[in-house]
Amino acid sequence: MTMYDLLNENIKKNGKLPFLVREQVNYEDLPKYIEPRAAALAAAGVKPGDVVGLLSHNLPQFMYTLFAIWYLGGTVLLLDTNLTPEEYDNMTERTNCKLVVAEKSFFYKAKKFKFFDIESVDNPDAKVKQHKLKEDDIATLSFTSGSTGTPKIVPLTHKNLVSCSENLETLNIFLRHGEVMYGFLPLYHVFGFAVGFLAPLHFGMSVLLQSTINPNAIMQDFATYKPHVIPAVPKLFEIFRKKIIDNIKAKKKWGLVSFVMRHQKTLRAIGLGKLVDKVLNQIRAVFGGRVRCLVAGGAATKPEVENFYNNLGMAFVQGYGMTETVGPICCSKPVKKRVPYAFGAPLGSNCCEIRNPDENGIGMLWVKGDQVFGGYLNNDAANKECFDKRGFFCTGDLVSMDKNGEFHFAGRKKQVIVLDSGKNVYPDELEGLFIEIPGVRNVAVFEHEVKGKTVAYGVFSVDEDMTMERLAAGIAEKNKKVASYKWVTHFAMTTDDLPVTSTQKVKHHVVRQYLIDGKYQEKGA
Repeated sequence: MTMYDLLNENIKKNGKLPFLVREQVNYEDLPKYIEPRAAALAAAGVKPGDVVGLLSHNLPQFMYTLFAIWYLGGTVLLLDTNLTPEEYDNMTERTNCKLVVAEKSFFYKAKKFKFFDIESVDNPDAKVKQHKLKEDDIATLSFTSGSTGTPKIVPLTHKNLVSCSENLETLNIFLRHGEVMYGFLPLYHVFGFAVGFLAPLHFGMSVLLQSTINPNAIMQDFATYKPHVIPAVPKLFEIFRKKIIDNIKAKKKWGLVSFVMRHQKTLRAIGLGKLVDKVLNQIRAVFGGRVRCLVAGGAATKPEVENFYNNLGMAFVQGYGMTETVGPICCSKPVKKRVPYAFGAPLGSNCCEIRNPDENGIGMLWVKGDQVFGGYLNNDAANKECFDKRGFFCTGDLVSMDKNGEFHFAGRKKQVIVLDSGKNVYPDELEGLFIEIPGVRNVAVFEHEVKGKTVAYGVFSVDEDMTMERLAAGIAEKNKKVASYKWVTHFAMTTDDLPVTSTQKVKHHVVRQYLIDGKYQEKGA
């Protein structure tokens, strides 16, 4: 089965059901938007096998264009809206992408590809022959990180995507036919793509797209459309929780509310169920009153946040996945009591193994299944390193397993930095830029906590005559070459050499400990 087969299957089963809620577009209406867009792209030169970039926030045209590219037998290059023209140039060149469908606000003078306005009006009568897709055709291309260097390119086939949608059936206790999925996670990111696009297609759900993260717009959506399922990164759920508690405290009612939340089972048992419902319903009304399920991914969720929403009567689902696995390859199980920081068990037909566990049961997570990609594009060296002879893929993540059969994240084999937003920052990319700063001899970038916030922190080994002001100016200039969420704004310097291995690789964990011990001069110190 291909993604277009999955679409046709849904049109037959759910024709009269809304697919896009805000736009009032039913499943059966989709072809009249997709086919004219396909004709327009064909007129722009798109042919079977071409790579077409997609650079847009969550607009309905994002969905139409996805299917239009597949209609023509093309491959979609999913582009992060937070990157720079330099990064887009690099990505399109490496994938031989000649056309990028984008919002006009992203247009710039690109030399090697052309832009196509995603919001252009298509001729409704235009027709073009549909290409016959195969399940092993590449459906999407994604970069493991936006970079001016050499990040890996992840090709996902139609079989990978459809298998992910089928494996989500494991979550049928949480996701239901006909309900509304809130779609404000970016669709270009694998988490938003899987939960906000593949899941609705599998379950026959409706999608409420939102292109902004403006709190007022989101709260208005909750009140107007009353979604049933809300996916988000843990940090956003933390923000919602804090605002709810602050508002209740301002009304001097937190004592009562917290008591009811902690003891609701006992209160119901003694006949005070109406009181419990009255108190909790007032809080649930913030989300529109119909939310049954919250889905978190991209980072670990604090136990107090998960418990808060569970006590409100909302199922809190934690997932784990990578671009290489089409997002969620593991998700929470419906257990009586979840162990803190558990991210779930394998979904559907996925297979996971913990290899070479230590005395604490912590080992490397290897995965296999039809939703796992077949290898990085044009990168035999990386593929040889991360796949074994049985076809298992090494995630690079260290995990353990609890008594419920759920995995727990313990750390990363490589030094990938995961921000509170769930975005990944790759130290190698930044170190490659900063080493070019005159006077910098070596640099280490790593994950560090500053005032309760996870940041990408840099420690620089510099020449004797380097000043903090000159270093700061050099870092600021290099930051401009990458997306703002990757910027290093917290750093320290030293005239000593950084500790390295015998092969001259910086020992990041030692550098970080030296920083904690106060051995380096920090900015502002």
